[in-house]
Amino acid sequence: MKHFFLSLAMIIFMGVSVVAQPRATKVQVHLIPDHADALYKVGESAKVKVMATDCGMAMEDVVVNYEVSEDLMTPHITKSTTLKGSEATISMGTMKKPGYLRVKATVEKDGKKYSSISTVGFDTDKLLPTVTQPEDFKKFWDGQLEAARKIDLQPTMTLLPERCTDKVNVYHISYRNINNTRMYGMLTMPKAEGKYPAVLRFPGAGVGEKSGDVAHAAQGAIVLEFGIHGIPVNITDGSIYSDLNGGALASYPTYNIDNRYSYYYKRVYLGCVRGIDFIETLPQFNGKIGTFGGSQGGALSIVTSALDSRINATVAYFPALCDLEGYTHGRAGGWPHVFKNKDNCTPDKMSTARYYDVTNFARNLTAPVKYFVGYNDLTCAPTTTRSTYNIITAPKSLIVGENNGHWLYIEQTNALWNWMFEQLK
Repeated sequence: MKHFFLSLAMIIFMGVSVVAQPRATKVQVHLIPDHADALYKVGESAKVKVMATDCGMAMEDVVVNYEVSEDLMTPHITKSTTLKGSEATISMGTMKKPGYLRVKATVEKDGKKYSSISTVGFDTDKLLPTVTQPEDFKKFWDGQLEAARKIDLQPTMTLLPERCTDKVNVYHISYRNINNTRMYGMLTMPKAEGKYPAVLRFPGAGVGEKSGDVAHAAQGAIVLEFGIHGIPVNITDGSIYSDLNGGALASYPTYNIDNRYSYYYKRVYLGCVRGIDFIETLPQFNGKIGTFGGSQGGALSIVTSALDSRINATVAYFPALCDLEGYTHGRAGGWPHVFKNKDNCTPDKMSTARYYDVTNFARNLTAPVKYFVGYNDLTCAPTTTRSTYNIITAPKSLIVGENNGHWLYIEQTNALWNWMFEQLK
């Protein structure tokens, strides 16, 4: 329970819209692949051991219903088995091509159902994305950046004394962006005189307040925590953000997705890159800068690094918006899963998506990359995030979470931050 609250607190602190590590239930279903790394060769059969516990004690002779599917696809096996004594073996079958196979097992106790999932990979290092890069991809984004950089930033910085500590100053900042909008964020800087590296920290999906990353600033870094929606991020009345989440901004990831010049993320991508220009106005900045984020934030971390060579290091964990059109090729597509609905698979929408697909930006990364993939991630499917990692040609290293969903253990979070600080020394 202590570990759960530590993980939850870290995720809330990070300002990333991901699901916290699940709270343990009284009855638990345990699935253990017969390969310790949950990796198999194409054509090789995968098996998992299944057990169930009630208050930590093994349950015996219990019926287990299970289904097997490829990543985010419709189950192609639906069966049941009975625990012989305290365990049984489930045969998941195999795959004929690189990818991920997932089993969901369910037991019933006192009229309530308890489930668990386990995902295994097949030649995942050979998994490639389905999306292609438009021929004028670079020309398009060079043109958009050129126009954006003609806009005078007119930056603002407001000190928030109530949020400052003895070591860190906290500011609410803003600067001009395209379409007569502004980007807002929380900036944290060490109080001690000197020059410091900077980290651009990008948010997960949704709308919300940003508290400022005091903890990492205290370790000797300038941290700019972004809001992406053109509204202040220090509003203490949380109902305003919740109203926007449920109303005007409820479906923002798909707004104008049929037009590459007015798609919602155009303003976001350009505004994130201009964040580098803002950082360079700070006299405390030492010239080294990294990008950091997960889910939507992981997408923005990759995009910003790909669009601007001033970035020295990139952290992206389970990035969203990767290989969006996977669904049109009979496999998982990236969040926000727009092309899972066949009605959205129009030429205009698919054409626009290719200019914003994070996979196409990942092809252009040059700075070192630290990356994370969760096998049980049902939001940003490993098929999309791992295939994107595989086509990165920049120096890279991967952390695999074999039982992670759309969340991180605190040890994994610390590993990502430790790597970033090492890169920015």
